[in-house]
Amino acid sequence: MTSADIVHEKIHYRHDPKWSGRLGPAEGGGLLLCVACVIEMIESDDIASVRKSFALSGISGVLKCSPGALRELLRQDHRVSLRFTASLLGMLHTVKDQDTLEKVDQVLVQLLLELQNELSLRFVLDEIHKQLSDQPSGKGFLPTFRFLGSLVEAVPDVAHSLVTQYVPTLEHLCSALLYPDEALKASVLYVWLKLFGTAGGSAAQSLPTAIRDRVCILLLQTLANASSTQLINNCVGLLWLLVQQGEAVSVLMNSPSNQIVCSENQNSLPNNSQSLSQNQEQQSTDHCPLPLILKKLLLSGDETLQTISTKCIAAVLVHCPSLCSGPFIKADVPEFLFDRLASSSSEVLLWSVYSCLVLLTEDPLFFSQCHSVYGIESLVRSLKEALRLTNLEVPKQGLLLLTEILERQPPGVRLFPSAPGFVAVSEAVVAGVSSSCLLVATQAANAASALFSLNHQSRPVQYREIEGLIEAITNRFSELPLPSSAHHHRSSGSLKRSDHSSQASRSEGFLLQALVCFQAACRLAEECASEPLLKENTFTAPSKHGHAQDSLESLCQCLLRCCDSVWIPTVIKMCERAPNAQILQHFYSILSSQFTLVPSLMPVFANKLASSGFYRLALEHKGLLCAGNRNPNLNASACGFLQKLSMCLLSQSDPAYGAFQHDVEEVENLLLYNLPSLCCRMSDWPSLLCEAPGLQLCENKGPRATQYCLLIILHIVLQQGDRLLPDQTVFSSVVWLLRSVQEQGGCALPLSVLRSALYLLAMTQDKSPNLDGAHFNCISKALSSCQSFSSLYIHHPALLHFICRYPELAEKFGPLVLELWLTKQAQHADAEQTMADIQEKGESCAHERQDQEPDTETMELLTLIEKYPAVILTLLDMVCTREAPLAGRALRVLEVLLRGQKDYEADLCANLRPALLQALQRLSMENLGPGFGQGHIAQAVNSLPLLLKLLCETQASDPPTSSSYSKMDGVHFKLLYHVSNIAGRLKPTNTESLLPALSYLHCCLSLSPAHCTDRAVSMLLSNSGLMDQLQTVLSSSSSSSSSSFSSAPACPPSALLCCSHLLLSSLITLQRIHSAQVHKSISWSLDTVVQRLLVQKRNTDSLLLVSYLRLLQALLDVDLASAVVCVSTGPGLVGPRPLGVEDGALYPLGCRGAQCLSTALSGLLLQKHELLLRASVNCLSSLLGFLQRKSPTTAKYMVCQPWSRFLIYCLLSSGESCLLHPAILRVITLVRGFTHTTHNAHTHTRLKVV
Repeated sequence: MTSADIVHEKIHYRHDPKWSGRLGPAEGGGLLLCVACVIEMIESDDIASVRKSFALSGISGVLKCSPGALRELLRQDHRVSLRFTASLLGMLHTVKDQDTLEKVDQVLVQLLLELQNELSLRFVLDEIHKQLSDQPSGKGFLPTFRFLGSLVEAVPDVAHSLVTQYVPTLEHLCSALLYPDEALKASVLYVWLKLFGTAGGSAAQSLPTAIRDRVCILLLQTLANASSTQLINNCVGLLWLLVQQGEAVSVLMNSPSNQIVCSENQNSLPNNSQSLSQNQEQQSTDHCPLPLILKKLLLSGDETLQTISTKCIAAVLVHCPSLCSGPFIKADVPEFLFDRLASSSSEVLLWSVYSCLVLLTEDPLFFSQCHSVYGIESLVRSLKEALRLTNLEVPKQGLLLLTEILERQPPGVRLFPSAPGFVAVSEAVVAGVSSSCLLVATQAANAASALFSLNHQSRPVQYREIEGLIEAITNRFSELPLPSSAHHHRSSGSLKRSDHSSQASRSEGFLLQALVCFQAACRLAEECASEPLLKENTFTAPSKHGHAQDSLESLCQCLLRCCDSVWIPTVIKMCERAPNAQILQHFYSILSSQFTLVPSLMPVFANKLASSGFYRLALEHKGLLCAGNRNPNLNASACGFLQKLSMCLLSQSDPAYGAFQHDVEEVENLLLYNLPSLCCRMSDWPSLLCEAPGLQLCENKGPRATQYCLLIILHIVLQQGDRLLPDQTVFSSVVWLLRSVQEQGGCALPLSVLRSALYLLAMTQDKSPNLDGAHFNCISKALSSCQSFSSLYIHHPALLHFICRYPELAEKFGPLVLELWLTKQAQHADAEQTMADIQEKGESCAHERQDQEPDTETMELLTLIEKYPAVILTLLDMVCTREAPLAGRALRVLEVLLRGQKDYEADLCANLRPALLQALQRLSMENLGPGFGQGHIAQAVNSLPLLLKLLCETQASDPPTSSSYSKMDGVHFKLLYHVSNIAGRLKPTNTESLLPALSYLHCCLSLSPAHCTDRAVSMLLSNSGLMDQLQTVLSSSSSSSSSSFSSAPACPPSALLCCSHLLLSSLITLQRIHSAQVHKSISWSLDTVVQRLLVQKRNTDSLLLVSYLRLLQALLDVDLASAVVCVSTGPGLVGPRPLGVEDGALYPLGCRGAQCLSTALSGLLLQKHELLLRASVNCLSSLLGFLQRKSPTTAKYMVCQPWSRFLIYCLLSSGESCLLHPAILRVITLVRGFTHTTHNAHTHTRLKVV
């Protein structure tokens, strides 16, 4: 034998060898073990404890190293096995050495595991029960209880056997908890701990209710009086297992404090304890000791106990929050939990505390006792710390708690009465939104939604912090993995697809919560805007009043900016492939809110939405997701958005639309009552429009009202350039609807609906066939039913073309449509002028130059006239019969039309002249008396200058080669007759009419062929009124130029003088040609004219100077002797009387006058003004001709003067551009020609002398 063998030398020889064997590793030979020796050593009191301990160590080693070896020995006789087990059990009571007891415990457990024999387990349990029955006090059973706990842990079947077959043993275990020894209690609780925790607690489910209830009560009693760490830990461990069972929680919470036996009464009998537990359900929970016990653990300095305590609280509340939260709240447990938040950084403890408080917030008592007010600061501080932890579940749970508190806080008690508190919580939420974990960010967005309640706003409201929260959420959108094409992930493995799906789900969850938050912010802004104190932020510190960023207006603009730039694109992209009803519901609500928050920017925003197809998008979402009464919330939000967008677009497209309040209400009601029911696809709209509605019981509801609503929607969308249905379909549907309404009888179409129908017909007419008789009559009747066509008018060229396309409509409504078009055109021009006035000077000048070109609306009218020439007559009628502003606008259109006549094939002038003649005849009849222009019909009088201007444009636009000039006995002569009569009857001060009249007369004489002017000249010269009118104009000019400025009478405008001079020049020339009879001559002062040309030319308009020169030229051509004009002179021109030979020959110009006129013409030539240059050359030529005819000597003298040579030198020195000018070349030719003639004359005289 070796020293390691487990035998007793003195008694081993007596034992049968079959109980001995060498066990252990084969390579070492193993240990010699004699089971009989071991049993005798264990049972003998004479064997030292050390020897027993050594033997147990050896057995333990054999059981570890040679599994099954000892089992083979003991299988020879089960009685030996049982005796061996009993001997070990006996040592638990006899051995005092702690190390030896631990080895006994270990060997027993190993042996029972080795034997794997139910008989052995039953034997052990029977022995323990017998021992406990023999000694019910439990004294000395500490090792036994420890062993039992180890056995239950090692062999799970033991637990099941105990709760089913050894209930009396369990009762003894309960009774043992009444023993005052805390170590014993700890060992007993260890058994219960393993019993409830083994095999997932399945054994505990079979535990008799009475035993379980007794354990609960005794556990509370023990924990309430426990002082040792081991006992407390075992109690808390068992409590954690119990609170996970609903029935146990009920017992624990319904155990009043009077059942918890104090330490001095712990020796009570088990029956007394059992009797106490029988009435626990009848006791009130107000005195439940569990909350106080757990609160006591929270106060301990052990973080582990604090953690398990919070877990227990959470477990209790989970099972029955409505019944269990009250005692905890009344025990001020929330206060202590908040204190733990402020003092701990443990992830587990923080998460546990957050979870407990989340459950406690479900009870209103939590808020009524102001626990939320007490702990909000600690919560915010802990959140900031939790967001720095690696375990992101902790801040997520903390943000959940913050959300619950914010959502459930009663309105009467504010959590953030001052700004610093709100700023702190905003910073914490912003940090949560910025977390790397999207789930944490989602929960933070949820907290932000609750924070945006009006009740949580401090005074003053921290608009800047709210902005910061919105911007922080907005910034997270760039990190969201938006959905991509399906085939992109098709080739990936299932795990990658699953990850992508999970990521997309988290992104969608964040977006949904972010939208809820944004909607809450919009709602808060609306509420603040409705309260003046919050809108103005009355309580803002004086130092911050100037900060525009911290204002409600800034917040509203921030919301609109973020919505426009980030939120809209993100939501559209997210819902592009698979629309989400919840996301879209909040999305459309947010869009609706913008129309209330920033109304001034809504026209631009609405246009952007409409041009981006949002009207179509919302309708498609309604048809896809809301059909069949699905998603009513989405339907309501989408309808609200469409209604606000529609009203904004309607008022913007026609600013006058808002003036018809009844129409506005009518459209609003139609959209309000019928949009919710319009949940079909757009492909079904044509059949809906053409459906017979039957009886209509309500004006704003029913199938007919739905059809009206559809027309308005199609109108609005088409105005934005989007076509929901083909044009032909819309056109035919509208015509059918109009006919259906008329056939059904009853009420006529509402005005707003009729306006939409007219617009749709006009816009879709190009791709639709012409209307037949029945359909045309239907439309005509519908339009005629409206009392005021202006209320139907929509300013669009298509409406003009639609009305003018059908002659019957053009006859009825053409003048009205054109009048409204011109009126709107003027309004647009005024608006543009207002905008131009605020520009810089350079830009203003550029605008003025651009305004000279026809505007877009005028060009539209020109296009209309080209297609429908009859429009010209309507415009002309406006010129004649409408008030001056409207007539002027019509005239301007016709002027532009005439100036661009070359672009048209029709002879527009020929169409206009008869109408103009008729208008002039009417005017002449209405103003028969003298002083034309003072008649009773003011409108007609005001149209006279416009008619005359149009005549001038007609005359100027008619090409000289036109065949219309071949017959002056037609319309042309009649027009000339009436215009000359009107000109003679006009007041001299009526320049507005007199000027175009004289201009027209001059144009007729100037542009008419020579063979056609004889009658015209005769008729004009016989009109004494016209001659008197010309005399008056010329006399006024002469008197004003000869008088001082202070005493001069009113001088006629230079344009009127120009026309008078030009008309006279034509009359002088043509009278001489045709030798027409003159009934009345006109006096004209020659010296006044020469003085003006010589002295006052710098103060005289260039065109007026040209007209003077033209009249002088005509008079010089007739040698200043014309029956039309009687030229008067003065001493300044002809010298004193009696006249000399030269003055007499040149009378009434005289020699001095000729020199003065020549000097004046030379000065005008040097000004190099284009018109003046030509007129001066022509007049100079006529002057030299006159002198040559009347006094050749004077002509020679003037040509040979140094001044003539100096004039030519100056003209030749003016540069190459002037040198080659035709007028200058003609001057040189004239001077050289007369010089050559003079030189030849001198040579001929000298030869004769010789």
